[in-house]
Amino acid sequence: MAIVRQQPSRPVDEQHVYEVASQLRCVVCQNLSVADSPSEMANQMRAIVRERLASGETPAQVRQYFVERYGEWILLAPPRRGFTLIVWLAPLVAVLVGLALVALLVRRWTGRPRATPPPVDAAMSERIRRELEREP
Repeated sequence: MAIVRQQPSRPVDEQHVYEVASQLRCVVCQNLSVADSPSEMANQMRAIVRERLASGETPAQVRQYFVERYGEWILLAPPRRGFTLIVWLAPLVAVLVGLALVALLVRRWTGRPRATPPPVDAAMSERIRRELEREP
């Protein structure tokens, strides 16, 4: 007869459970984290997180457990690799393009030389003087 030893549970801080659960997406609410969702499924997932942390798993191992079960979709923050890198880089690129566009427009608006009137020849100058003298 084999004796199966179970790893002793260690106390788990609820803040630690909250930190791990806040990185996971609730499968019912989908726009809330497991930590913030009021659904029964989120309660069950928080219990799994608590149980796994109590058994000695690291937060990364707990997240990996859920990723293996639900896929990378379960993570609220997508990993910074592969196709999901676009999610992280697109806002940065958009801001940089916007700033460059604003800088270009400001430079064009402020860098334009003011239009100077063409030089007035002597005959035109004399005609303008006569016109001004005629006016009462």
